[in-house]
Amino acid sequence: MASSDTGATVTLRHPTVQPRAAQEDKPVKIDVERLSFYYGAKRALEDITVRMKSNLVTAFIGPSGCGKSTFLRTLNRMNDIIPATRVDGTVLIDGSNIYESGVDVVAVRRRVGMVFQKSNPFPKSIFENVAYGLRINRMTTSRSELEGRVEESLQQAALWDEVKDRLHESALAMSGGQQQRLCIARALAVKPDILLMDEPASALDPIATQRIEELIYDLKKTYTIVIVTHNMQQAARVSDYTAFFWLGKLVEYDRTDRIFTAPGEKLTEDYITGRFG
Repeated sequence: MASSDTGATVTLRHPTVQPRAAQEDKPVKIDVERLSFYYGAKRALEDITVRMKSNLVTAFIGPSGCGKSTFLRTLNRMNDIIPATRVDGTVLIDGSNIYESGVDVVAVRRRVGMVFQKSNPFPKSIFENVAYGLRINRMTTSRSELEGRVEESLQQAALWDEVKDRLHESALAMSGGQQQRLCIARALAVKPDILLMDEPASALDPIATQRIEELIYDLKKTYTIVIVTHNMQQAARVSDYTAFFWLGKLVEYDRTDRIFTAPGEKLTEDYITGRFG
């Protein structure tokens, strides 16, 4: 049970995705079971169960403060850096629990890359931004291999043709949209399996936003992508599945076309149609 701002009480089911025909052949990549998250004594996420499939885009929607970004960060243990936080439940990636004792958190974050809301290039050259993770993780053995991986990552981020003649110029001189694609290239350089994106286009103009959305569509051929967005039209455009969060609970998770045309929960319908949020 949860109370709305108007005092009404709503009963929320804890949904587990039921894959439909188009995704039937795809294996589960991320399997979250009864996850709750606490900031000190405050419970921010409650009893979330959800299964996300490989090479699909899942969008998290819901009003501000509903737990979308907090849940996203549980998927690569980014919340670990916040003092006095605690997780109950399990997050399995390819069947392995990332919260199990003894798990290498650095390896988890290498496998589950993250792109933040505000582009955060390092005050280094374009080349060195992409090469950074490769260098600190010692993932290349020669200069030529390093250069090849940097080029490959910039190609994947649809940025190579724009920057190939100025790789040694400062990344801070790039446009906002280019900086965000550079951050995507930096995440891709270490070859993750999963890419988490926390409102990656919220600070960008419409043209740059379109480039990011086109990029997401292309990247899902290789990666499993989870995106937080406040823009419901964006969720409808880029995602295969959508999860609607409200007050730290997962209200509904289903194929995006169903969520936006025939949601199973009235609360979802009210949010989608603009009755609140």
